[in-house]
Amino acid sequence: MLQVDAVSKSFAGLRALESVSLRVAQGQVVGLIGPNGSGKSTLFDIISGFQRADAGTVTFRGLSIQGRSPNAIATLGLIRTFQLSEGGQRMTAIENLLASARNQIEANLPAAVLRLPRLLAVERENLSRAKEALALLGLSQVANEYLANLSGGQRKLVDLGRILMAKPQMCLLDEPTAGVNPSLINVIVEALKVMRRDEGITLLIVEHNMQVVGDICEHVYVLDAGVVISEGTPETIQADERVLSSYLGRGRAVNE
Repeated sequence: MLQVDAVSKSFAGLRALESVSLRVAQGQVVGLIGPNGSGKSTLFDIISGFQRADAGTVTFRGLSIQGRSPNAIATLGLIRTFQLSEGGQRMTAIENLLASARNQIEANLPAAVLRLPRLLAVERENLSRAKEALALLGLSQVANEYLANLSGGQRKLVDLGRILMAKPQMCLLDEPTAGVNPSLINVIVEALKVMRRDEGITLLIVEHNMQVVGDICEHVYVLDAGVVISEGTPETIQADERVLSSYLGRGRAVNE
Protein backbone atom coordinates (compact mmCIF):
# COMPACT_ATOMS: atom_id res chain seq x y z
CA MET A 1 0.00 0.00 0.00
CA LEU A 2 2.81 2.40 0.87
CA GLN A 3 6.26 2.32 -0.72
CA VAL A 4 9.08 4.67 0.28
CA ASP A 5 12.21 4.40 -1.85
CA ALA A 6 15.59 6.01 -1.08
CA VAL A 7 14.12 9.15 0.50
CA SER A 8 16.68 11.74 1.65
CA LYS A 9 16.23 15.11 3.35
CA SER A 10 18.64 17.73 4.71
CA PHE A 11 18.11 21.01 6.54
CA ALA A 12 20.82 23.64 6.08
CA GLY A 13 23.36 20.91 5.43
CA LEU A 14 22.23 18.78 8.37
CA ARG A 15 21.19 15.31 7.26
CA ALA A 16 17.74 14.31 8.57
CA LEU A 17 17.14 11.28 6.32
CA GLU A 18 19.51 9.38 4.06
CA SER A 19 18.21 6.92 1.48
CA VAL A 20 15.36 5.65 3.66
CA SER A 21 13.19 2.88 2.20
CA LEU A 22 10.26 1.00 3.70
CA ARG A 23 7.19 -0.97 2.67
CA VAL A 24 3.76 -1.28 4.26
CA ALA A 25 1.40 -3.89 2.85
CA GLN A 26 -2.36 -3.48 2.91
CA GLY A 27 -3.82 -4.44 6.28
CA GLN A 28 -0.47 -4.40 8.09
CA VAL A 29 0.42 -2.63 11.34
CA VAL A 30 4.03 -1.50 10.97
CA GLY A 31 6.12 0.23 13.62
CA LEU A 32 8.75 2.93 13.14
CA ILE A 33 11.05 3.40 16.13
CA GLY A 34 14.29 5.17 16.93
CA PRO A 35 15.81 7.74 19.30
CA ASN A 36 14.59 11.33 19.33
CA GLY A 37 15.99 13.22 16.36
CA SER A 38 16.40 10.11 14.24
CA GLY A 39 14.13 11.45 11.47
CA LYS A 40 10.82 9.70 12.20
CA SER A 41 8.62 12.80 12.17
CA THR A 42 10.47 14.19 9.14
CA LEU A 43 9.69 10.98 7.27
CA PHE A 44 6.02 11.28 8.27
CA ASP A 45 6.01 14.90 7.07
CA ILE A 46 7.37 13.85 3.68
CA ILE A 47 4.95 10.94 3.25
CA SER A 48 1.94 13.11 4.19
CA GLY A 49 2.94 16.09 2.04
CA PHE A 50 4.00 18.59 4.71
CA GLN A 51 7.59 18.56 3.43
CA ARG A 52 9.30 17.63 0.18
CA ALA A 53 12.11 15.13 -0.03
CA ASP A 54 15.42 16.14 -1.59
CA ALA A 55 15.58 12.75 -3.30
CA GLY A 56 13.64 9.50 -3.49
CA THR A 57 10.03 8.57 -4.16
CA VAL A 58 6.86 7.90 -2.17
CA THR A 59 4.09 5.79 -3.68
CA PHE A 60 0.64 5.15 -2.22
CA ARG A 61 -1.46 2.38 -3.76
CA GLY A 62 0.71 2.49 -6.87
CA LEU A 63 0.34 6.26 -7.30
CA SER A 64 3.19 8.70 -6.81
CA ILE A 65 2.27 11.27 -4.15
CA GLN A 66 5.45 13.33 -4.49
CA GLY A 67 4.66 17.05 -4.46
CA ARG A 68 0.98 16.60 -3.60
CA SER A 69 -0.55 18.71 -0.84
CA PRO A 70 -1.52 17.15 2.51
CA ASN A 71 -5.17 17.71 1.59
CA ALA A 72 -4.80 15.94 -1.75
CA ILE A 73 -3.00 13.01 -0.10
CA ALA A 74 -5.70 12.78 2.58
CA THR A 75 -8.35 12.71 -0.14
CA LEU A 76 -6.60 9.67 -1.62
CA GLY A 77 -7.12 7.89 1.71
CA LEU A 78 -3.80 8.47 3.53
CA ILE A 79 -4.05 10.59 6.68
CA ARG A 80 -1.90 11.21 9.76
CA THR A 81 -1.92 12.33 13.37
CA PHE A 82 0.64 14.50 15.16
CA GLN A 83 2.55 14.15 18.41
CA LEU A 84 0.57 16.98 19.96
CA SER A 85 -3.20 16.68 19.63
CA GLU A 86 -4.68 20.01 18.58
CA GLY A 87 -8.03 19.74 16.83
CA GLY A 88 -10.89 22.13 17.51
CA GLN A 89 -10.08 23.25 21.04
CA ARG A 90 -13.34 25.22 21.31
CA MET A 91 -15.37 22.38 19.84
CA THR A 92 -16.73 19.48 21.84
CA ALA A 93 -15.41 15.96 21.49
CA ILE A 94 -18.39 14.85 19.41
CA GLU A 95 -18.20 17.99 17.24
CA ASN A 96 -14.56 17.17 16.48
CA LEU A 97 -15.62 13.73 15.29
CA LEU A 98 -18.55 15.03 13.24
CA ALA A 99 -16.27 17.55 11.51
CA SER A 100 -14.04 14.65 10.41
CA ALA A 101 -16.76 12.60 8.72
CA ARG A 102 -15.80 11.75 5.16
CA ASN A 103 -19.24 11.98 3.54
CA GLN A 104 -19.92 15.63 4.34
CA ILE A 105 -22.45 17.37 2.12
CA GLU A 106 -21.20 20.74 0.91
CA ALA A 107 -21.94 23.48 3.43
CA ASN A 108 -23.98 25.50 0.95
CA LEU A 109 -27.40 26.67 2.11
CA PRO A 110 -29.30 26.41 -1.22
CA ALA A 111 -27.78 22.99 -1.93
CA ALA A 112 -28.54 21.86 1.60
CA VAL A 113 -32.16 22.97 1.30
CA LEU A 114 -32.61 21.29 -2.07
CA ARG A 115 -31.16 18.04 -0.74
CA LEU A 116 -32.74 18.31 2.70
CA PRO A 117 -33.83 14.64 3.06
CA ARG A 118 -30.40 13.41 2.01
CA LEU A 119 -28.69 15.95 4.26
CA LEU A 120 -30.69 14.81 7.29
CA ALA A 121 -29.96 11.16 6.51
CA VAL A 122 -26.21 11.83 6.30
CA GLU A 123 -26.29 13.81 9.55
CA ARG A 124 -28.12 11.00 11.34
CA GLU A 125 -25.66 8.44 10.00
CA ASN A 126 -22.65 10.52 11.08
CA LEU A 127 -24.11 11.21 14.52
CA SER A 128 -24.73 7.50 15.06
CA ARG A 129 -21.19 6.62 13.97
CA ALA A 130 -19.70 9.36 16.16
CA LYS A 131 -21.54 8.04 19.21
CA GLU A 132 -20.35 4.51 18.46
CA ALA A 133 -16.75 5.73 18.14
CA LEU A 134 -16.95 7.64 21.41
CA ALA A 135 -18.34 4.56 23.16
CA LEU A 136 -15.54 2.40 21.74
CA LEU A 137 -12.97 4.89 23.00
CA GLY A 138 -14.56 5.29 26.43
CA LEU A 139 -15.40 8.94 25.77
CA SER A 140 -19.19 8.88 25.91
CA GLN A 141 -19.25 10.74 29.21
CA VAL A 142 -17.18 13.62 27.79
CA ALA A 143 -18.90 13.78 24.40
CA ASN A 144 -20.10 17.33 25.04
CA GLU A 145 -16.94 18.59 26.77
CA TYR A 146 -14.73 21.08 24.96
CA LEU A 147 -11.54 19.48 23.66
CA ALA A 148 -9.49 22.07 25.57
CA ASN A 149 -10.90 20.69 28.84
CA LEU A 150 -9.87 17.08 28.16
CA SER A 151 -6.72 15.38 29.36
CA GLY A 152 -3.85 14.69 26.98
CA GLY A 153 -4.82 11.03 26.82
CA GLN A 154 -8.44 11.83 26.06
CA ARG A 155 -7.34 14.16 23.26
CA LYS A 156 -5.29 11.32 21.77
CA LEU A 157 -8.44 9.18 21.88
CA VAL A 158 -10.38 11.95 20.10
CA ASP A 159 -7.67 11.82 17.40
CA LEU A 160 -8.45 8.13 16.94
CA GLY A 161 -12.15 8.95 16.80
CA ARG A 162 -11.48 11.39 13.96
CA ILE A 163 -9.70 8.61 12.09
CA LEU A 164 -12.68 6.29 12.54
CA MET A 165 -14.96 9.01 11.16
CA ALA A 166 -12.68 9.81 8.21
CA LYS A 167 -12.50 6.12 7.16
CA PRO A 168 -9.04 6.31 5.53
CA GLN A 169 -7.35 3.39 3.87
CA MET A 170 -4.16 4.10 5.77
CA CYS A 171 -3.10 6.23 8.73
CA LEU A 172 0.28 7.42 10.01
CA LEU A 173 0.16 7.65 13.81
CA ASP A 174 2.83 9.81 15.46
CA GLU A 175 3.35 8.57 19.04
CA PRO A 176 -0.28 7.71 19.90
CA THR A 177 0.55 6.77 23.52
CA ALA A 178 3.13 9.49 24.30
CA GLY A 179 2.29 11.34 27.52
CA VAL A 180 -0.81 9.21 28.06
CA ASN A 181 -1.88 7.99 31.50
CA PRO A 182 -1.07 4.26 31.70
CA SER A 183 -4.76 3.54 32.38
CA LEU A 184 -5.62 4.83 28.89
CA ILE A 185 -2.84 3.09 26.96
CA ASN A 186 -4.76 -0.19 26.84
CA VAL A 187 -7.81 1.66 25.51
CA ILE A 188 -5.69 3.16 22.73
CA VAL A 189 -4.13 -0.20 21.88
CA GLU A 190 -7.53 -1.87 21.67
CA ALA A 191 -8.84 0.95 19.48
CA LEU A 192 -5.91 0.49 17.10
CA LYS A 193 -6.67 -3.21 16.89
CA VAL A 194 -10.30 -2.42 16.03
CA MET A 195 -9.17 -0.01 13.31
CA ARG A 196 -7.11 -2.72 11.70
CA ARG A 197 -9.47 -5.68 12.27
CA ASP A 198 -12.93 -4.12 11.83
CA GLU A 199 -12.26 -1.02 9.73
CA GLY A 200 -9.49 -2.43 7.53
CA ILE A 201 -7.20 0.56 8.15
CA THR A 202 -3.51 0.00 7.45
CA LEU A 203 -1.30 1.58 10.14
CA LEU A 204 2.25 2.93 10.25
CA ILE A 205 3.05 3.89 13.84
CA VAL A 206 5.85 5.90 15.43
CA GLU A 207 6.01 4.69 19.02
CA HIS A 208 8.55 4.64 21.87
CA ASN A 209 6.68 2.21 24.09
CA MET A 210 8.13 -1.13 23.08
CA GLN A 211 5.41 -3.03 24.92
CA VAL A 212 2.85 -1.37 22.64
CA VAL A 213 5.03 -2.03 19.57
CA GLY A 214 5.32 -5.69 20.47
CA ASP A 215 1.59 -5.97 21.08
CA ILE A 216 0.29 -4.55 17.80
CA CYS A 217 3.07 -4.36 15.19
CA GLU A 218 3.89 -7.17 12.78
CA HIS A 219 6.98 -5.53 11.33
CA VAL A 220 9.23 -2.77 12.67
CA TYR A 221 11.73 -0.39 11.08
CA VAL A 222 14.43 1.23 13.21
CA LEU A 223 15.80 4.67 12.31
CA ASP A 224 18.97 6.13 13.76
CA ALA A 225 20.53 9.39 12.56
CA GLY A 226 18.30 9.32 9.48
CA VAL A 227 19.25 5.80 8.40
CA VAL A 228 17.31 2.53 8.66
CA ILE A 229 19.62 0.36 10.77
CA SER A 230 17.34 -2.64 11.24
CA GLU A 231 13.98 -4.11 10.34
CA GLY A 232 11.99 -7.21 11.18
CA THR A 233 9.55 -8.54 13.75
CA PRO A 234 9.46 -6.85 17.18
CA GLU A 235 11.31 -9.85 18.60
CA THR A 236 13.99 -9.64 15.92
CA ILE A 237 14.74 -5.95 16.35
CA GLN A 238 14.85 -6.20 20.14
CA ALA A 239 17.60 -8.80 19.78
CA ASP A 240 19.56 -6.81 17.19
CA GLU A 241 22.84 -5.53 18.65
CA ARG A 242 22.70 -2.40 16.50
CA VAL A 243 19.29 -1.51 17.93
CA LEU A 244 20.37 -2.32 21.48
CA SER A 245 23.37 -0.02 21.25
CA SER A 246 21.73 2.86 19.34
CA TYR A 247 18.28 2.94 20.91
CA LEU A 248 17.13 0.34 23.42
CA GLY A 249 20.51 0.34 25.15
CA ARG A 250 20.45 4.06 25.86
CA GLY A 251 18.27 3.65 28.90
CA ARG A 252 15.13 4.72 27.14
CA ALA A 253 11.83 3.58 28.56
CA VAL A 254 11.05 0.23 27.01
CA ASN A 255 7.93 -0.55 29.02
CA GLU A 256 6.54 2.90 29.75
